Amino acid sequence: MGMERRVRRAEKQKAPKPRSLWRDAMRRLIRNKAAIVGGFIVFSLVIVAIGANWIAPYGYTEGHIRDNYLAPNSSHLMGCDFMGRDVLSRLIYGARVSLAAAFVGALTSFLIGVIYGLVSGFLGGKVDNAMMRFVDIMFAFPTLLLIILLMVYFKSTFSVIEPGTFRGFLSGLDRSMGGMLFIFIGIGITSWLGMARLIRGMTLSVREKEYMEAARAIGASRTRQVFRHVFPNILGPAIVSQALQIPGFILYEAFLSFIGLGVNPPTPSWGAMLNEGYIGMRSHFNLVLWPAVAISITLFAFNFLGDGVRDAFDPRQTR
Repeated sequence: MGMERRVRRAEKQKAPKPRSLWRDAMRRLIRNKAAIVGGFIVFSLVIVAIGANWIAPYGYTEGHIRDNYLAPNSSHLMGCDFMGRDVLSRLIYGARVSLAAAFVGALTSFLIGVIYGLVSGFLGGKVDNAMMRFVDIMFAFPTLLLIILLMVYFKSTFSVIEPGTFRGFLSGLDRSMGGMLFIFIGIGITSWLGMARLIRGMTLSVREKEYMEAARAIGASRTRQVFRHVFPNILGPAIVSQALQIPGFILYEAFLSFIGLGVNPPTPSWGAMLNEGYIGMRSHFNLVLWPAVAISITLFAFNFLGDGVRDAFDPRQTR
């Protein structure tokens, strides 16, 4: 008996541990050096954005007339803008706006797109046809143009606070957020369309698998079929697709702030800083350089991280 127990124990120790898809994906992601660098930069930006009140040497509204267009020096490492405000401090606070637009836009797109695509693909038939025709109509409008039109409408309609009304509530909330509320709404309304199409197609494919036929045969409810069988099998590709869309959300916010439809002054945004600095860029190039560098590094970091996540979840990468 003792010998049999030792043999069984040795066999258990030698038996390889089962590896899940998520564990294999994380292993491949860690081996991707570009993705690790991108993730480190993104993590650092998040820490900077959260701790901006303690990291920034000055407040983003703090300025002095004597420091207008001040060149970089020991007190102001990146110089000062046309109102004597520290450029470095405004860059640090501006990370909050860019990252908020990225993560809120991604979360909104994920939630709406996944729910819409799941319902459309799982129900099928006339419901699927009607829901996808609406998506096709929305796709007929250029995304950036539609966002601009929405922002123009929001900025003009909710510019005056009316106490005691829903419009007044939204206006006050937007002002308390520095003008970011309507940016979130504008990006969220248009960002879910591609996700909905992707999820719908994947749901149609998963719905015809053998395990789905088995689930229907044993009488599993629709809710159980969706959350136990369909959703887990589409979650990985959905996360990959959303990770690759995040740089686009950052660009949308920067562009809207650059043309004056983004955050409300004096809330700092990298796009707004570009708008304020390009007027005097011939003599004070640093006012345009640093926001452009910040946007570029952030986009590269998210692109590297998104590519790494895509490669990690790609079934063709498995051994």
